[in-house]
Amino acid sequence: MILGVDTGGTFTDFVLFDGQSLRIHKRLSTPHAPEEAILAGIDDLGVPAAGLTIIHGSTVATNAALEGKGVRTVFITNHGLKDMLTIGRQARRELYNLRPPQVEPPVPAPLCLETGGRISATGQIIEPLSRDQLDTLAQQLRALAPEAVAINLLFSFLNDAPERAIEAIIDDDIFVSRSSAILPEYKEYERGIATWLNAWVGPLVEHYLQRLQHQMSDASIAVMQSSGGTIAADKAGRVAVRMLLSGPAGGLAGAKEIGQRAGRERLLTFDMGGTSTDVALIDGDLKLTNEGHIGPYPVAVPMVDMHTIGAGGGSIAYLDHGGMLQVGPESAGAAPGPACYGKGGTHATVTDANLVLGRLRSDAFLGGAMALDTSAARQAIAPLAAALELSIEATAEGIIRIANEHMAQALRVISVQRGEDPKAYTLMPFGGAGGLHVCALATALGMETILVPVNGGVLSAFGMLVGRRSRELSRTVAKQIEQVSAEQLDAQFSALETQAFEALQDEGVSRQQSSSQRSLDLRYSGQAYSLNIPWQDIETSTTRFHQQHQQRYGHRLQRPLEIVNVRVHVKGPKPAIELPRNSQPRNAAPRTVALYGIDQPATLYQRDALSTGERIRGPALIAEQVATTFIESGWEGEIDQYGNIALQRG
Repeated sequence: MILGVDTGGTFTDFVLFDGQSLRIHKRLSTPHAPEEAILAGIDDLGVPAAGLTIIHGSTVATNAALEGKGVRTVFITNHGLKDMLTIGRQARRELYNLRPPQVEPPVPAPLCLETGGRISATGQIIEPLSRDQLDTLAQQLRALAPEAVAINLLFSFLNDAPERAIEAIIDDDIFVSRSSAILPEYKEYERGIATWLNAWVGPLVEHYLQRLQHQMSDASIAVMQSSGGTIAADKAGRVAVRMLLSGPAGGLAGAKEIGQRAGRERLLTFDMGGTSTDVALIDGDLKLTNEGHIGPYPVAVPMVDMHTIGAGGGSIAYLDHGGMLQVGPESAGAAPGPACYGKGGTHATVTDANLVLGRLRSDAFLGGAMALDTSAARQAIAPLAAALELSIEATAEGIIRIANEHMAQALRVISVQRGEDPKAYTLMPFGGAGGLHVCALATALGMETILVPVNGGVLSAFGMLVGRRSRELSRTVAKQIEQVSAEQLDAQFSALETQAFEALQDEGVSRQQSSSQRSLDLRYSGQAYSLNIPWQDIETSTTRFHQQHQQRYGHRLQRPLEIVNVRVHVKGPKPAIELPRNSQPRNAAPRTVALYGIDQPATLYQRDALSTGERIRGPALIAEQVATTFIESGWEGEIDQYGNIALQRG
């Protein structure tokens, strides 16, 4: 048995594969102790721990980073560089604000230490690291009593001996993060932030996973990484920075799998949960980036390329100082949640608005397992309606329109602003709230096709099941392409692959079962940013770079090319998860319901009552255990062999 678990801000989702069929489950998260919801969900499913494999998408690292709740961490660097993380790139959030608010530094000045061990840009030791300096560092650490230490020396990716020497003098009970192990690439600030983030949240992740492993000692546990691959739980805590997009990466892995089975490999996805919406573009394979962010911090480790906004089902609607209606980014979360949940929430949310408009059915939420309070939703929206001098229904419709515009703009960022035409893609919604907004978003982007996946409300948990064991390793080269031979590059790639293969072998994946993808980060000489290009040979990679640069930026230059980094993505075998075919529909006749703002009655279907090949015409509502889909007028759909709804604009 394999169990995929995605811990979200509002709900914790479960998908169990027993070798033949899928079982799904959903329950409210327990943010104070995420493992409580996981253990309760496993108990609800009645699954024995013995022989169970759990693939987990965790938000522990993400929440700690966003909420500023990491552990006490000391940052060690070379002489004269202790302000590295505070100065950063000197970028201002508000360019013309002459009196910007003071921002707290990532690491307080008393916790920033300097030492020797300075390396040159060619890897030579400029300032040796003496025994006295190591003894001084040891004394300083004993006085500061940190829980974690981040070590980031200049050019450590060329010579890691000084960093290893510092690591050796640190007590075993202190969590150590070394830049030459976490991110052996150039850009000392980005490398330093990644190393510090890993140390800052690492103990929290490690302790959480240890608690989960202790309580599920008979089960095998792995964790989804931000890149869409998995890693054993007992190793995940040491690389916590690679888990910052753990849950969203699972969603994209699941979307890719569903899309491939349905013959739709070019997808625009949007994952709308209770707290936020993540949008991404899939063109055959998941796109990775090393220019991601978490809050204000750059995260240069490989992660799925997505754009996140604070618009979810729990996003709170309010009036700004000018009396204009706004939605998000603040969310009601799991506690107290939207007003209609009946758990003490009083603010109007997107979920409340959908309920008032009739798009959510009070008796069909979570398959009827959780009743929604329409009266409470109306009471929450009433003060906004009174201030706007509108009806409650018209105000609810305004909330939905504003949320839709936020999400449509996010989809434009990931597609149009990168030279991609949304019309060439299929829009795939998932997350508990995605299906309610998908037709409006497709219309706003001029898209013609939609694929609503079966069990889309738990697609991120399903993605955990299909994720492969993987490692993504890189190293900076920083040479013009004509200065490097194919043989030299092959040696660099081979060294990284050997390291990755050995790591996977420790998790039971043999070298014969693994495959490797090689790529280069290339740029024109003098540029600050690079493009990642698959490696085949020097001539082919050069040609592909020019083509991709032309597509992304609209031009190409007659300048030499520089190899910035070499990268390998080593993957284990694909899990043998077979999607069940659409089951025999149960006998449940559709009925008509009235929806606000729609002249004709809408047809309400139960998803598990739809048979393969059945056609649906909007307006219609599709209710299921983990989500609801709203099909607007002008859209028609057909149920495929897996139960997905393929929609086409009429």
